[in-house]
Amino acid sequence: MTAAPVRRPSLDAARLSGLAPDLVVEVLDTATSTNAVAADRARAGAPEGHVVVAEHQTAGRGRLDRTWVAPPRAALTFSMVLRPGVPAAAWPWLPLLTGHTVAKVLRAAGHPAAGVKWPNDVLVGERKVAGILLERVETPDGPAAVVGVGLNVSQQADEIPVDTGTSLALESGEEPDRTLLLVELLTGLREAYDAWQAGGAGAAARLRSSYAAACVTVGRDVRVQLPSGETLEGRATGVDESGRLVVAGPEGDTAVGAGDVVHVRPAAGDTSS
Repeated sequence: MTAAPVRRPSLDAARLSGLAPDLVVEVLDTATSTNAVAADRARAGAPEGHVVVAEHQTAGRGRLDRTWVAPPRAALTFSMVLRPGVPAAAWPWLPLLTGHTVAKVLRAAGHPAAGVKWPNDVLVGERKVAGILLERVETPDGPAAVVGVGLNVSQQADEIPVDTGTSLALESGEEPDRTLLLVELLTGLREAYDAWQAGGAGAAARLRSSYAAACVTVGRDVRVQLPSGETLEGRATGVDESGRLVVAGPEGDTAVGAGDVVHVRPAAGDTSS
């Protein structure tokens, strides 16, 4: 018997238009990269909270210019323009805050095994379901941040290009309502971002603690591949004030930033949960 085709309805623009007034959602049928479009919007003066969503992204990008592809209407691919007032040194927390919020929304939506892998992946169990990309954009109104999210929603096993990936449908056996999920994600992201911005040092400390508790990388023996070709092995013990992963190795603690890392993988023989 031939399997029934997967229903992949379009996003409901009317439901998306009812979000908070500081969120403007622009839905495109096709885009090369939502981050690229959002960056153009930022340069043209788009305010904080402008969101670009693509039903089909033809040239999606991940961290370190990795490619990201999905069939039309099978995923949620969106980017939000932000204009942070916090010091630039705090910007590396933006992708961590985003991934942490996505994982929390997924847990509330019935995926209790959702967690974050430092620095920019969201997992369900041990498989990647979403990735985050942060880019700084210079605009006439000052620097802006564009935060992009690519979340696998209804892909079937033969539509996932790597065996370490998954989708919400594969995990639950059901196709989620993409519009409802997008509303929850955008609302959660804006609330988390606003609280972090307005809360000062206390909010930053709470985010750091909450992120570390949800990060599946922390507490594991890891092998960190650096751009130089060198590797760092040790136990990931936490995340520092700048959002860097702290690895306890043979020569003591080393903090590594997302821009200095190619891969973070569990070390051979690690059995931590």
